[in-house]
Amino acid sequence: MILGIKRIYEKVEVTDGTRILVDRLWPRGVKKSTAHIDRWIRDVAPSNDLRLWFNHEPARWEEFKNRYEKELDGNKAFLELVEFTKKNDVTLVYAAQDTEHNNAVVLSEMIAKRT
Repeated sequence: MILGIKRIYEKVEVTDGTRILVDRLWPRGVKKSTAHIDRWIRDVAPSNDLRLWFNHEPARWEEFKNRYEKELDGNKAFLELVEFTKKNDVTLVYAAQDTEHNNAVVLSEMIAKRT
């Protein structure tokens, strides 16, 4: 199992494995026909309220992580994603400009703890 993280605007590579979009909203400027997304799992993305509160402000990062982890606790889509990553190479795809402070980073850390 290989678990990667990549912005949707980055080049697609064979080594990406199954590319899973983990954002609630479809990325701006990206056509679905050319995105090379195998699955789109909206239900593992932060709630709209949490996403808007966070607003990608690094000062809110730790609190965002705590709140997001609570949202994912018992989330059926998240549990299915964890099981899928145990058997498959996966790249979590996201659109945020900040490569260090985004939901895919949190998801990756949480999946790693459970696999």
